[in-house]
Amino acid sequence: MFCTHFFCIFVLQIKNKPKYNMKFTVSSTALANRLSSLARVINSKNSLPILGDFLFEIADGRLSLTASDGEVTMKTSLELNDFDDNGRFCVSSHDLLEAVKGISEQPITLEVDPNDNIARISYQNGMFSLPVQNADEYPQAQHIDESATQITMDTQLLGESINRSIFATAQDELRPVMNGIYFDLTPDCLAIVASDGHKLVRNKLFNIKSDQPAAFILPKKPASLLKGVLGRQGGDAIIRFDERNAEIDFEDGVILCRLIEGRYPNYNSVIPQSNPNQLTVDRQGLLSALRRVQPFSNDSSNLIRFRVENGMLQLDAEDYDFSKTATERMACDYNGMAMSIGFKGSSFIEILSNFDCDQVLVQLADPSRAGLVLPSEQPADQDILMLMMPMLINN
Repeated sequence: MFCTHFFCIFVLQIKNKPKYNMKFTVSSTALANRLSSLARVINSKNSLPILGDFLFEIADGRLSLTASDGEVTMKTSLELNDFDDNGRFCVSSHDLLEAVKGISEQPITLEVDPNDNIARISYQNGMFSLPVQNADEYPQAQHIDESATQITMDTQLLGESINRSIFATAQDELRPVMNGIYFDLTPDCLAIVASDGHKLVRNKLFNIKSDQPAAFILPKKPASLLKGVLGRQGGDAIIRFDERNAEIDFEDGVILCRLIEGRYPNYNSVIPQSNPNQLTVDRQGLLSALRRVQPFSNDSSNLIRFRVENGMLQLDAEDYDFSKTATERMACDYNGMAMSIGFKGSSFIEILSNFDCDQVLVQLADPSRAGLVLPSEQPADQDILMLMMPMLINN
């Protein structure tokens, strides 16, 4: 009887034994930088409250951090020099980021008490504590099918291609396929395309190709996230995608996202094959002139008239409702017939801003057909082209 009673007390003590605290130390700056990137994934309003948290996972000396909005998931990781156990927990993204990014570079220690569901963060001059949530409630990322297509490309090249294209994407509820960047893998090249119906960007990468054609439409949000992180990366990015999801691995992390479903328009069909009138002009000079002239254009149309002949380009803007006009002339190299053609000033400024060459080549056919803007010299193994639809000029 005594033995049975002693055994019951022993079992009860084991069941009530406190869980072991998880503790690790990390650089404040490294953690703040990672959390700042991840925070861009999280929406201000979430379908699940836990999607407002960061997911922390410690395994074998490595800290993995995750943020998700349910459609896009971003993960990154840090090597830990000082930790005492593996584990997982979730903590409020806003509160933690605001606290950590205000700490100067120094080691900070996080200790998680699973009994009280509290994370205590201590540093040189103080400490703070935050409630933690059960990591098992955090939603899992989308699954990539085993038959997924894979593309490997330099991270800098991918970042440049996204940065060059994303401004041309649309905000169209009726045609959601236009709201993303189209990756078109063919036996000839990988074409990265974006268009809103008025302007178009196509960047061909000839050193990336496949005998098995494949394509996907990357939504704007994961594209913006990649644009923000890839500039700081080195090495290669590995893109795996199937019909519904994509996974982009880079040096410090991975982005998983749901793709835009639907058929992208035949972008090659809208690119004119013969624009015989060729204008070569200093890119920065034209960009500066447009920025000076644009404020004098009509607010609703933003129309700028391009008049080109005999080695001279003239830009005209007018808003007769407010008695505003502006004219500026600049030298150019022009081979073609004299022409006046209208373009939307803000769109032309965006196009010129997304080149990094000294001179651009503007190819024109007539005032009613699309104009093409290209770098005067193409980068190695690339073909960059931007298209602008003209605007009607009232004479």
